[in-house]
Amino acid sequence: MEHTVKYGRTVIAYDLTRTNRKTLAIEVYPDLSVHVIAPVHASIDSIEDKLVRRGSWIVKQWQFFESFLPRTPEREYISGETHLFLGKRYVLKIRTGDTNEVKLKGNELFIFMREKISGANPKHILARWYKLHSEKIFAKHLQENYKSFEKFNLALPELEIKRMKKRWGSLTPSNKLILNPELIKAPVKCIDYVIIHELCHIVNPNHGKEFYQLQKKMMPDWKRWKDKLESISA
Repeated sequence: MEHTVKYGRTVIAYDLTRTNRKTLAIEVYPDLSVHVIAPVHASIDSIEDKLVRRGSWIVKQWQFFESFLPRTPEREYISGETHLFLGKRYVLKIRTGDTNEVKLKGNELFIFMREKISGANPKHILARWYKLHSEKIFAKHLQENYKSFEKFNLALPELEIKRMKKRWGSLTPSNKLILNPELIKAPVKCIDYVIIHELCHIVNPNHGKEFYQLQKKMMPDWKRWKDKLESISA
């Protein structure tokens, strides 16, 4: 269960695990999640008092991990720019065409535009193309990776494509898997990593030892693809 506490104007959401330990530990993970491991009898007030006192440290940890998140350079959507699709970089070419569409040819990405359509622009055309492919490819990889989790008798999560500022993927309490459409720019193994990571959360909600053991079992080279994903700049 996720809890929240306010540190100034900042809301800190955290997961709480209770164990037979004597002291309270606060951990911040690269996905910006905060996990508290507290003694069994520690009160919520004492836990949140400690979180507020460590608020400055938590914010600094967030800032550190955010420095590894992908930064998308400003795009002008003009011929000669490069854009990513499934891990490969393509050179953008803007052309006039009979319909608004996107086509890949070799190492080039063509955006065809109808000049007579008022308001049409390459940014929106390409965004729609990315979203269409995201829906198809993400659904396919969710189905494929879900098969490896069948022994846990999990319900197949509902898939939603939604742009997020700080996350590639997220799993809601209602079993909805949300994936960032920007993920379509990464290699397919990175897509698999994010999906597997979130499916592991259905089995083990917290980022504990059992979670990482399961993730390694489901994807032995997950660290490689996590690092690749974090290095991507679209």
